[in-house]
Amino acid sequence: MASIQSWGRLAGLLWLCIQVLASVRVTGIGVNWGTQATHLLPPSTVVRMLKDNGFQKVKLFDAHSFTLSALGHSGIQVMVGIPNDMLYTLANNMEAAENWVAMNISSYISSGGVDIRYVAVGNEPFLSTYNGSFLGTTLPALQNIQAALVKAGLSTQVKVTVPLNADVYESSTSLPSGGDFRSDIHDLMLSIVKFLSDNGAPFTVNIYPFISLYKDPNFPTPYAFFDSNSSTINDGGIIYNNVFDANHDTLVYALQRNGYGNLSIIIGEVGWPSDGDKNANLKYAQEFNQGFMNRIIAGQGTPQRPGPMDAYLFSLVDEDAKSIQPGNFERHWGLFYFDGQPKYTLTLGTRSLNGLVPATGVHYLSQQWCVMSPLASLDDPEVAPSVSYACANADCTALGYGTSCGSLDARGNISYAFNSYYQQNNQLESACKFPNVSVVTNKDPSSGDCKFRIMIQSTETVPSGAGIGLRLLAPARWVILMLVFPFTLV
Repeated sequence: MASIQSWGRLAGLLWLCIQVLASVRVTGIGVNWGTQATHLLPPSTVVRMLKDNGFQKVKLFDAHSFTLSALGHSGIQVMVGIPNDMLYTLANNMEAAENWVAMNISSYISSGGVDIRYVAVGNEPFLSTYNGSFLGTTLPALQNIQAALVKAGLSTQVKVTVPLNADVYESSTSLPSGGDFRSDIHDLMLSIVKFLSDNGAPFTVNIYPFISLYKDPNFPTPYAFFDSNSSTINDGGIIYNNVFDANHDTLVYALQRNGYGNLSIIIGEVGWPSDGDKNANLKYAQEFNQGFMNRIIAGQGTPQRPGPMDAYLFSLVDEDAKSIQPGNFERHWGLFYFDGQPKYTLTLGTRSLNGLVPATGVHYLSQQWCVMSPLASLDDPEVAPSVSYACANADCTALGYGTSCGSLDARGNISYAFNSYYQQNNQLESACKFPNVSVVTNKDPSSGDCKFRIMIQSTETVPSGAGIGLRLLAPARWVILMLVFPFTLV
């Protein structure tokens, strides 16, 4: 009898452990899945990529059915996004919030098998470029979505948060320990932080060391990376040798200063672009992302938060329809090119131990390119307006100083522009009809690192313009402070 009772108690303990483990949120690496592209990979292909590479979490910028449906029964945890242009309606109409939750959360959880864990209400709504447009609607929208989740019986499983740019906090001492929330939104930030704390929700922040280097030509390059040999700052005996840690801990100090030192933090976006700027290249992108992943794999946090970190890399795949107002690099944040091919070797510490796993079953257009006609002259008056039109309506962000195609000669630049327009328009014959100056060729004009890429076909139907506009006007990372303070580097 004693033996039976002992086994019964053991079984009970095992059951309890299983329940506890099941309730723990996975802290493995996640990734952002954006859809601002002219030719999207089929959603089923993207989900297969996520699984093949061992991504346990994915962050979306919207709630499109084509992405959410594909994530059903995938085992991947999902953060669903609400764009800023919906905040006003959700803040002022409780019924609208309830309907949104019913359509985009409840239905996918109950019948779609989508493991939704977070709702991201807005995206960096307090950027100065918005001129305060969302100051009055972000918190009410958070509150209404939370209330709708409670009514739907999902508030335990699904938490609300708001991804914020790192410029919502600052340092009065130019050191992390002087961290506090920005003075002009201080009271609002405390109200949001209290709301998150009261509801067991995390603080989500986007941190981009690349912008420190992009904005300040005097910024010490090694300090943007995770290099122990870089210059350092000493903050009361705590040594910081990279800007990510210093930026992150400025937030930690800001939370501590205001009585919320235990609030959990999610890194909503972190990464490095691979093209479009002299500091945006494959070498730097690989160095930064691998350095960050090494810390994730080792469970290493920051001096003020030394444990495992909850983070989403930015981003999965390049998006050629994003606004380049912030900079040409904006279309090159992906770990993969637009066709799902890896850009460089990256160990995620998951099942992809030998590097990134490419997309499979990708279909391409024909092996042909549109280039400048060898019979055309550079002095032809049709050249300049043709190039301007092509670049305005396609993607020429790989051209320019320090970029992957920066070494092309004049004819090469023109050909690149023509081909970009031709490919984005599905190789239509009419898309290579620049007056007397263009021609279609079967010879690959790629040169060295400069690739004249062929566009992909999609085997699945994707909504026209899916995702376009959700972040189009958000410079997101462009007014970010990134702790570019007058540090004393030693």
